[in-house]
Amino acid sequence: MAANASLAALYRPQTFAEVVGQDMVKSILSRAAREDRVAPAYLLSGTRGVGKTTIARIFAKALNCEHAPTGEPCNECEACRRITQGNFVDVVEIDGASNRGIDDIRRLRDAVGYAPLEGRYKVFIIDEAHMLTKEAFNALLKTLEEPPARVTFIMATTEQHKFPVTIVSRCQHFVFRQIPEATLEAHICDILQREGRPFEKEAAHLIARRAAGSVRDSMSLLGQVLALGCGPDEALTAAQAREVLGLAGQEVMDRLLDSLAGQNVADIAALVRELLAQGVDMGFFLRELSGLWRNLFLIRQAGREAAAELNMPEGELERLSAAASRFTLTYIHAAWQMTLDSQRRILTSLEPSAGLELLLLNLAMLPRLLPLEELSLPAGGVSGASSAPAPQGRKPAPESSASFSASQAAPRAVSPAKVEPVPATPAPSCSAPVQKSAPAAPSFSRPVQSAGTPSEKPRPFEKKAPAFSAPEPAAGASSAAFSPASSTPSADLTAEPKPVETQPSAARTPSGEWKDVPVDASLTWDTFLDACQDNRDIPLPMLRQVTGEVRGDWLVLQAFSQVILQQLRRKEKLAVLEKMAASWAGRPLQIAFRPPQRSVRTEAELKEEIQDHPVIRKFQDVYDARLVRCTPVNR
Repeated sequence: MAANASLAALYRPQTFAEVVGQDMVKSILSRAAREDRVAPAYLLSGTRGVGKTTIARIFAKALNCEHAPTGEPCNECEACRRITQGNFVDVVEIDGASNRGIDDIRRLRDAVGYAPLEGRYKVFIIDEAHMLTKEAFNALLKTLEEPPARVTFIMATTEQHKFPVTIVSRCQHFVFRQIPEATLEAHICDILQREGRPFEKEAAHLIARRAAGSVRDSMSLLGQVLALGCGPDEALTAAQAREVLGLAGQEVMDRLLDSLAGQNVADIAALVRELLAQGVDMGFFLRELSGLWRNLFLIRQAGREAAAELNMPEGELERLSAAASRFTLTYIHAAWQMTLDSQRRILTSLEPSAGLELLLLNLAMLPRLLPLEELSLPAGGVSGASSAPAPQGRKPAPESSASFSASQAAPRAVSPAKVEPVPATPAPSCSAPVQKSAPAAPSFSRPVQSAGTPSEKPRPFEKKAPAFSAPEPAAGASSAAFSPASSTPSADLTAEPKPVETQPSAARTPSGEWKDVPVDASLTWDTFLDACQDNRDIPLPMLRQVTGEVRGDWLVLQAFSQVILQQLRRKEKLAVLEKMAASWAGRPLQIAFRPPQRSVRTEAELKEEIQDHPVIRKFQDVYDARLVRCTPVNR
């Protein structure tokens, strides 16, 4: 081996047993070579540096070894040695990136027709096979499906999704997984021992974490650390590994947690400057920070039960337990989520250092944001104005104030804030109309009201009394105090809706009893709309803003808005509805109305109701914001 060979080339495995990880793939290919049951084509896919090309070469040696069929190459015979050196005529290794055209595949297809010259099998290894063109893949289809005897193809790729389905279906496909961190660390320790270099186990652990599951990356990083970090006779330390690879140490994470717990933004800004001055790998730092939040979350949630999952020394577990106790579980979860969401955005930003500083400052100020539970809406939704009194001395918002957005003020998940408790009232809504009723908290999201749930009692159609007649006053009531205007009962918001009374009919179901009558499934609202296609008295678009169902001798309608309801309750429209309903159902039907599904509110009404809600007041106090506009949105 050349003196300037890398560690990856110097310690490349030469047998299946020496390969790190990939136990399933090794056992299948070793058995195939031992039993001489070789498939026409194999597809090996996985991330970089996990052993795809190495296993392909070992498999080629096992097939052509002088002791074949065998599950492991001997690495001593002429064929094994020449395959290892790369000059065996029957094992052809092709770079798919530089031999990707149809002419290259045609030459390969011509070479396939010749029988093996020196070995038992002719093996074609195509590395980075996803780089082949569409035409090259098409030219290879027939050869892959029915190659000549004693010929097999092995294609290796890091981007399996770029392969045509027709190619994948002709291959035995094996997916290579990333090497576990513990396995990779043990492999690095073994290489250092074979090199005769003293080392700290923490240094091997850092290199394994930085390699992210790739054996080749771990060997490259190890060679870099050995070349730049220490002399030939010096021990490899964790501090040297951090300095060479640009990794933040434990003291940096401890200092960061102290700054976050104390909301010390100045110290965080200074820490970011120091990290950038040291040339810290920003991507690895974010991975480490995300892993730290994960460990703190598991410790805060499960305590000692999380020790088995974390697999860390007792001293490290005690240190993290003390750190986790300084934060609430909600804060740790929100910080973990924010770190994960920010990784790609920071690394692809034009100003990654500014993005990192912004993330850490947001984490520091997270406890000062409003708690999410104060903005949550109970199931079912509640509408109305807040019953909490407005604070005295509050000045009205000026007309020229800047627009305020609640969704931009707080992140998706935040920790409990250190503020005074707020009365348990539902959150207001700036995105949908809010129904005005009894005093209650307005909602941030439009309440979903199930069909048939009354929100206010509709005013029934009643048969108008003669102009000069008035109902008899009740016994004991003063006749002077009684007037026709007072005969209309007040609306009861908690009462069940009553059907509209139109033409009296003794044969029909008594008023109010339609609620207990089951729905007639044979008469659907869609069929009613189809029957009204040619109607000119009530436009079909208006009827499409209504839903209805037949209950006994009643046609119960529910409009989408108060405007449509008022239109349909006009006397002439009601008569047309009864006529169309009788023609459609084949029997007379009386019309009843449910309350509308939603009511249209003006912007002024919404703003008036939302302005004094305690959550909105708290937003205004904390962020010095003003609510200048609240636009209803119909959904």
